[in-house]
Amino acid sequence: MAISVFDADAYIAENFIDNEDWNDAESDKKQRIINVAASTLGRKFSAYTIPDNAVYEFAAALAIVYNDTNRLNNHGIAGFSITGVGSFNFKDTQSRQIDAFIPQTAYDLIGEANGVNLVSRRVGRSVR
Repeated sequence: MAISVFDADAYIAENFIDNEDWNDAESDKKQRIINVAASTLGRKFSAYTIPDNAVYEFAAALAIVYNDTNRLNNHGIAGFSITGVGSFNFKDTQSRQIDAFIPQTAYDLIGEANGVNLVSRRVGRSVR
């Protein structure tokens, strides 16, 4: 896998409407996000080849999840306010496993690269 911050920058700039959180991140943070995205996908889909663009899709999602505001939510803060600026309240805290943030597009790209159909959610039975 030849993933890089440079290639991620180009992919995210070209393929995402909402890319400000990625663009605002420092280069070191971008590299950490890419590392986590690649290792998480590698563990979750260990039987499959992970294309670079699937890593970049997940990296863009993680940049939003771990932006400055959402980072507070991840740490369990329910809300905060800045006098004269605004008040921020989170609907609920995001304390979920990191693989819960893998976008369906990453599943689709991995599936296409491996000739399988992957879905992000399991379908189960319901009892009435």
